[in-house]
Amino acid sequence: MRRHALLLLAALLFAAATARDAVDIWVARTDLPALRVETGSEVVARDGTLLRAFTVADGRWRLDPGAVDPAFLDMLVAYEDKRFRDHSGVDPLALLRAGWQAATHRRIVSGGSTLTMQVARLLEESGTGKIAGKLRQVRVALALEQRLTKDEILGLYLRLAPYGGNLEGIRAASLAWLGKEPRRLTAAEVALLVALPQSPETRRPDRHPDAARAARARVLARMVADGIIGADRATAALSEAVPAARRIFPALSPHLADRLRRENPGATPIATTVDPRLQRALESLAARAAAGSANRTSLAILVANHRTGEILASVGSPDWTDDRRAGFIDMTRAIRSPGSTLKTFVYALAFDEGLAHPETLIEDRPTAFGNYAPQNFDQSFRGTIPVRQALQLSLNIPAVSLTEALGPARLLTTLQRAGAAPVVPGGQPGLAVALGGVGVTLEDLVQGYAALARLGAPVRLSAVPGPAEPLDQRLFGREAAWLTADILAGLPPPANAPANRLAYKTGTSYGHRDAWAIGFDGRHVAGVWMGRADGASVPGAFGGDLAAPILFETFARIKPALDPLPPPPPATLILPNARLPQPLQHFRPRGAVFAVAPDGPEIAFPPDGAEVETPESLTLKVRGGTPPFTWLANGAPLILADRSREAALPTPGTGYLTLSVIDGQGRSATARVTLHP
Repeated sequence: MRRHALLLLAALLFAAATARDAVDIWVARTDLPALRVETGSEVVARDGTLLRAFTVADGRWRLDPGAVDPAFLDMLVAYEDKRFRDHSGVDPLALLRAGWQAATHRRIVSGGSTLTMQVARLLEESGTGKIAGKLRQVRVALALEQRLTKDEILGLYLRLAPYGGNLEGIRAASLAWLGKEPRRLTAAEVALLVALPQSPETRRPDRHPDAARAARARVLARMVADGIIGADRATAALSEAVPAARRIFPALSPHLADRLRRENPGATPIATTVDPRLQRALESLAARAAAGSANRTSLAILVANHRTGEILASVGSPDWTDDRRAGFIDMTRAIRSPGSTLKTFVYALAFDEGLAHPETLIEDRPTAFGNYAPQNFDQSFRGTIPVRQALQLSLNIPAVSLTEALGPARLLTTLQRAGAAPVVPGGQPGLAVALGGVGVTLEDLVQGYAALARLGAPVRLSAVPGPAEPLDQRLFGREAAWLTADILAGLPPPANAPANRLAYKTGTSYGHRDAWAIGFDGRHVAGVWMGRADGASVPGAFGGDLAAPILFETFARIKPALDPLPPPPPATLILPNARLPQPLQHFRPRGAVFAVAPDGPEIAFPPDGAEVETPESLTLKVRGGTPPFTWLANGAPLILADRSREAALPTPGTGYLTLSVIDGQGRSATARVTLHP
C-alpha cells in the first residue's frame, strides 16, 4: 500500500508541474507552524564557552546550534538530500526513485523526503506513515522554501533533529554524546550525528551500540562512494568507538548561572565575566575540601578582580546536587555572622578618624562597656599592646573599644557605602557588630574588602560584563586603607602555605557556625566561607584552621605569583610609637574608662545608687584592683595616685554625684550616688 502511495504522490507532483499557477496558489495559502524555535537559555563564560545550559519548557535539551563543523553540513546534505540547494522543497527525482525502489523490492528502501520536508515534519511533529501526513509535509516544505532561505531551513533542522531521549538538535547531541561543541568533529563523529536522526531511539549509542555503529558505517560507506571522504579516512573512522554513555551537560557555576537566568528571562546567551579555568579549579578545590570535612559541611568561594570589578569565579557550594549539604543553596549570598572579619573596617575607620595608628598602644584588659563585657576568644588578655598586634591577633576588647569611640552605626554605614547590605538583628546596632553581631553574605565581605584593596574606593562587583561601576563615596582615606592592609599583610600564612604578602583576615562566628577567610593582593580579592547551610554548629571550626588554607590555595589557582600591594600614599604616617603625636601614643576608650571591669576595682563605699546625707567629707573605699588609685568626681580628677584603699572627699556638696576609681592597671569602677543636705 505504501509503495503505491509513493508512486501516486510522484505522479501527482509531475502533474502539478504542468499546473504551476494552481500549485503556487495552494502553497501561498499554506498555514505554516511557528517558525521561531525555542532554544534553552545558556550562560557563557568570559571566553564564550558554555558554563551552564537549561532545557526548554517541556524538558527537552534544544540549544542554538552555534558554529557547526562544515564537514557535518557537507555530509548531512550529501547523505540526506543531495539536491537540497537546487530543489524548491520537494525533490521529484528522489520521490520517483523511492517509489520505484519500493515497487521493485516490495519494501521501503529509501525515503523521498528532502531536508525541507523533514523540517516541515519536525515543526509540526507529524508522522510519516500516512499519505495525508506526507502531503501536508510537501505543502509545508514548498511554503517554507518560498518564505525562508536555504540556510534558514538548514538552521531549523540543526535545532530540531531528534537524537534520542530528550535531545534535539546538533549541539545538544554533540554535547551529550561526544562531550564537545560541534564546531570541530572527526569523520566518525560526523557520520554518527548524521545517522542518529533517522532512527534516534533504535540507534542510541548508550542502549544500542551495535545499531549505532552499523548506521555510522553506512554513512561512511556512502560518503566514500560519493567522493566526500577518502577510503583511508573512512577506515580510520570505523575504528573509533561509539560513545558508551550519555554525558552530563556542563554546569559550571550553577548557582550564579541560575540566578542570572532568573534575572534575564528569555535572554540567551547570557554573558558573564567568569573565568572557566579558574571556576573549574575552584569547584574541584571546594569538593576536595568538603570531602575531608563533616558530612553536612558546605563551602563557598568568591573571587573578583578588584581593579575591574569583575567576578571571576563563584562557587556556591561543593556540589549543587548534594542534598545532604543543602548544595542547592548559594552560600555566597546566604546571610551569616561574619565573626571577626569586620574588625578590619573598625581599624581602618579608627586610623582615618585619627583615633589610632598601627603603633598606638591600646589596652587588652577585662573591660565592661555598660552591660556588655566582651571576652577574647581564648579567654586571656595581653595587657598593653600596639594596635597592629591587636588586629593581627584579632583581639576583641581593643576592637570594641574603637567601635565604642566610632559608634557602631558608623561601621554599618561604611559597609553599606561599600555596596554591602548588612542585616542588624532588632534594627539597632550595638557594639557587638564589631565581633559579628550582624548578618552579611560572602559577597558583602568580598565587596567590602575590594574597597579596602582599592585604598578605600569602593566598586560594584559584578559577574555581568561592562564597565566597573564606581560607588559614590570613599569609605576612608587612602592612608588609612594602606595602613590596615599593611597590618593584614603581616599576618603569618597558614601552615604549609607560601609566605607572601597576601593581606587577609580570618573570622569565626559564635558557636563555631561560620569559618571565614577574606584576602587580597594588588589585583584580586577572594573570600572563603565554611559551615553548615542550616546554621548548625561545626565543633572545632576556626577560620584560621579551615578557611585560611583554602584561601591561600585559591590564590595559588588564580595565578603563580601574587600581584604586589601598592606602595604607601605620600601622606602616610609611618613612625614608631615614641615619635607619634601624643594623642596617638596611647588610646583610651571614652566610655569604658568609667565602666566596671571584671576582676578590677570595686567601689565599696558609697555603693552604687546610695543616698547619703552630705557630711563635711565623704569617705571613699575601694576593694580589689591594684594600687595606686585615682578618684574622679563627675569626670574631674580629685585624688591622684593614692596607694591606700580609703580616701576622703571634702565638702562634696549636694545633688547627683558620679564617682569613678581607676587602678594602677587602668581598670575602673563607677558608682552613682545622691547627696542630700
